[in-house]
Amino acid sequence: MLLDHRTYTLRPGTIKKHLELYEKLGKKPQSRHLGQPVAYMTTETGNVNQYVHIWAYKDAADRAAKRAAMQADPEWVAYTQASAELGALVNQENKLMIPVGFYPEPKN
Repeated sequence: MLLDHRTYTLRPGTIKKHLELYEKLGKKPQSRHLGQPVAYMTTETGNVNQYVHIWAYKDAADRAAKRAAMQADPEWVAYTQASAELGALVNQENKLMIPVGFYPEPKN
């Protein structure tokens, strides 16, 4: 299993608008290609202008195929364009991670 852990940092005061835009335009096409995330969370303490989501894949090839299909989806492209126009994103950090053997793998 391969986990894609993504942390997004937004301009102060824009997280609500950004997440509303994702729910309206991005959630459907992303879920169609990637399935349901392991987690999709906003920050309770620390930097409140951040949110995290984690996606599970069988392996790197599975991740590459699913993300390529999503990037070619016109609905996803429309969302990314609307997100860019909103201009909320300041930084994105991605980490590809693998589970340790002594805890069960998360269900995706």
